[in-house]
Amino acid sequence: MIDNLFDTLLLAQEGPLLQMPNEAVEAIEAAAETVSTSAAISWSNLGYLLAAALFIFGIKGMTHPRTAVRGNQLGALGMLVAVLVVMLGGGVVSWPVALIAMLAGSAGGVWLANTVQMTQMPQLVALFNGFGGIASVLVAGAELTKASNPGIAGLAAGLTGLIGSVTFTGSLIAAGKLQELPQFKKPWSFGGQQIANAALLALCLLLSWMMVDGSGGEYILLVLVALVLGTLLVLPIGGADMPVVIALLNSYSGLAAAAAGFVINNNVLIIAGSLVGASGLILTNIMCKAMNRSLANVLFAKFEGSATAPDADEVYAGKIKSTSAEEVAMLLDGVQRVIFVPGYGLAVAQAQHVVRELANLLEANGVVVEYAIHPVAGRMPGHMNVLLAEADVPYDQLKEMDEINPTFAQCDVAIVIGANDVVNPVANTDPTSPIAGMPILEVHEARTVVMIKRSLSPGFAGIPNPLFAADNCLMLFGDGKKALVDLVAALKEN
Repeated sequence: MIDNLFDTLLLAQEGPLLQMPNEAVEAIEAAAETVSTSAAISWSNLGYLLAAALFIFGIKGMTHPRTAVRGNQLGALGMLVAVLVVMLGGGVVSWPVALIAMLAGSAGGVWLANTVQMTQMPQLVALFNGFGGIASVLVAGAELTKASNPGIAGLAAGLTGLIGSVTFTGSLIAAGKLQELPQFKKPWSFGGQQIANAALLALCLLLSWMMVDGSGGEYILLVLVALVLGTLLVLPIGGADMPVVIALLNSYSGLAAAAAGFVINNNVLIIAGSLVGASGLILTNIMCKAMNRSLANVLFAKFEGSATAPDADEVYAGKIKSTSAEEVAMLLDGVQRVIFVPGYGLAVAQAQHVVRELANLLEANGVVVEYAIHPVAGRMPGHMNVLLAEADVPYDQLKEMDEINPTFAQCDVAIVIGANDVVNPVANTDPTSPIAGMPILEVHEARTVVMIKRSLSPGFAGIPNPLFAADNCLMLFGDGKKALVDLVAALKEN
């Protein structure tokens, strides 16, 4: 409508009946351009609002397995809307490059979705966090190249570079630990590392502040220092703390995206980044409470055994009762309730499908089957839930710790597969233990406990587990998957 009006005025100016001054024509041109730009901005903001709403509904849907798929689809649709708004709003410098990038990313996503095993999801999540962090770093850096005096945007860019770079290298190290690569498997640190980390952080903050009135030349140095900081922050952290670290890095990636949104003045990036950052921090807090540890303790300390704690020989000597698959099969004959307790060993052995097969056999005999889920079992938040979902375990059989603990006393047999510290009763009995106060699954209350483990080796805490030597505990030694396969075979023969 504005364009039609403008064209009419121009035609009128050329006619004999109406002559308009040049100043008036220029004013009308400027007004038309302003109105047209405002309309484009309004449509863009409407598109961003729709994308943000889809993100929120997507996250809401992912809070329950029945709506998780739909929630994931809504989130993906929201991202598509956001991308289209940017592209159609004139924010694309080169359409061929943009389309090639989108096709490459889509192809990579499809390939990962179809090839990555469910047991490798923690590693994949860690890499996604890292990719999100480095993407924010690159966006902020590209924007700085166009600004001669960045001002407050320079400070936002500095924070983006700091958080995004720490997220990138920290996530790569976390993925290496989860993959149990030899160079990352064991925690690594050096004397005075915390002081070095603090110095690097202070330097990054100083460089960020300098970018307010600078030319942005400090950005590359800041990013390099932050990359080193991210490496040093995660290297000393042990594998058992990875659920907390993954949640924290996820939050970092969101905060980096939100900061990048301020740099490029993009509302949907600010909203989406804030959602991810806030949810990641909440999840991190939940994980820390589940371990009865503070975030500072996870990041700057590690489990150390008590000097007065009994050694393994003292705890286990003459008390371990080894069993076989055939004996456990006979034990399961005629029971009424069985609880499976999955741990990281289940993921390593990739035994989730065999567990489901065993559960099906028990249910066919009228046995009530449940799964006790500890919040930090595995290597990422919800690891056991995801793993068991791959084997189509009914969600209503998965019981959280607070719900299942009061019922262990009514359990005939509890079968623990690859869990250790999360079922160690020392957490409740020894105030000097490194896991003292950590909420555990009260497996020792069951009438009979079957521990499936390769050996008597301790968990991450490095302390013996007296449950192994308890009167009601039987040890079924061997690889988790093989032991369960043998148990299924023995149960079918009965």
